[in-house]
Amino acid sequence: MSNSKKIVWYNLAFMAFSTVWGFGNVVNGFVYFNGIQVIFSWIMMFALYFVPYALMVGELGSAFKNAGGGVSSWIHETMGSKLAYYAGWTYWVVHMPYIASKASGGLKALSWVLFQNSSFYDSLDIRLVQIITLIVFLFFAWVASRGLNPLKSLATLAGSSMFVMSILFIILMMAAPVLNPNGGYQTIDWSFKNLIPSFRLEYFTSLSILVFAVGGCEKISPYVNKVENPSKGFPKGMITLAIMVIVCAILGTISMGMMFNVADINANFDSYIANGAYWSFQKLGEYYGIGNTFMIIYAICNMIGQLSTLVISIDAPLRMLLDNEDARQYIPTKLLKKNDKGAYVNGIWLVVA
Repeated sequence: MSNSKKIVWYNLAFMAFSTVWGFGNVVNGFVYFNGIQVIFSWIMMFALYFVPYALMVGELGSAFKNAGGGVSSWIHETMGSKLAYYAGWTYWVVHMPYIASKASGGLKALSWVLFQNSSFYDSLDIRLVQIITLIVFLFFAWVASRGLNPLKSLATLAGSSMFVMSILFIILMMAAPVLNPNGGYQTIDWSFKNLIPSFRLEYFTSLSILVFAVGGCEKISPYVNKVENPSKGFPKGMITLAIMVIVCAILGTISMGMMFNVADINANFDSYIANGAYWSFQKLGEYYGIGNTFMIIYAICNMIGQLSTLVISIDAPLRMLLDNEDARQYIPTKLLKKNDKGAYVNGIWLVVA
């Protein structure tokens, strides 16, 4: 691959950001963990899991910079080809239901763009949603078959736009009380008692939500050999990803604390889980007197993010399964067929099937 087509480290960071993070993760943390109490849990999650994990992924990518199978190649180098095959196959299989959710998530975001609420999407017959989701899935399976360039462009656009919207939300929310003092903002209680959660069974079982929120940076691992100067560029991208996620999570939570009353969230829990991200940008637009403008822009960015993750979730697990030379002894030969764009076309057809 020529250097002009290589992935530079900052594009890699945005690609990883699009697969790992979304503004909805800020909302989920805020809703499930009683408002700003989630800051304690975020810090714990970053210190004990996400940052070490991102650094390990970056280090392994640097160490095995020429490997095309990502995680499966790393396991092959350290534990053998059979375990590498099992890892690649397992990673590919578990993405099947995840792929379906991305297409429907993109449709819901489009509904918010067109109608500025969730009523239209929620009123659709489930069979119609399934048919439209299938059409969307088939189209983006075709996009995945076009190789790395459209995938790289779409994922970079998705990651950069979502990061910009997250930072925009934080800055504008912090500035809103100054620019519009009568906006009806919430007062944040910074007392120690309000910041430390109650360590009950429900708290510990809910931590899986935060684990899921920051998991997934290993999905970028099959592209390490397509990164410019991978021994330095890949870990630099992972470090940048970690910084971006931490900033968006902590400052985004504080911004939401200025906007929403926890008691109201608890009284309408399911609604906030489903629509809280859109309501956040809708309310931000109301503070600045521009109606649903921010919400529509966010919905467009979220739609792009959902669909880019769909493409990566089709392509990356396939590369983990099929792009490890030494594990190919366990793979049917027909699945190894590539087109002129370097995509595993028969593997993509298997995903479609």
